[in-house]
Amino acid sequence: MPRLRRKKPVRAKAEIGWCELVDLPGLGLAAIHAKMDTGAATSSIHATRVRPFEKDGKEWVEFWFRPFPGDKPRRFEAPLVDRRQVRSSNGERQHRFVIETQICLGRLCWKSQLTLANRRSMAFPVLVGRRALRRGLLVVNSGRKWVLGKPAPSEER
Repeated sequence: MPRLRRKKPVRAKAEIGWCELVDLPGLGLAAIHAKMDTGAATSSIHATRVRPFEKDGKEWVEFWFRPFPGDKPRRFEAPLVDRRQVRSSNGERQHRFVIETQICLGRLCWKSQLTLANRRSMAFPVLVGRRALRRGLLVVNSGRKWVLGKPAPSEER
């Protein structure tokens, strides 16, 4: 008699919209507008004035980020995880610095890598890619937005 293989238990997946508010507590950021992009492998955050430096014998990177339109840019720093060649949305290959931080969507939080990229021409300062979405067990509904909570009326796009 053939032996049946037991499948692993399936964890329920949470549905989110194509744009949501994300928290990046490791960077002290909350309610940042982010685009969920299943076409992008890696997540990214808008960063300018990116500069690697050494701290306590380890590689770190500093960057400047403006959390909301009208705010002044603020300086952030994080341990450098990697330097990676990434193909941008226009097909161009770029060398980017990679950091790791916690991403929170609603009550779900997990560690994920973010590349530092100049996203000035993009509508959203943060992009959450498919690797991060998979780790958070999330399903993106492309017909919905702000499923986990709406931004203040003055901030909605």
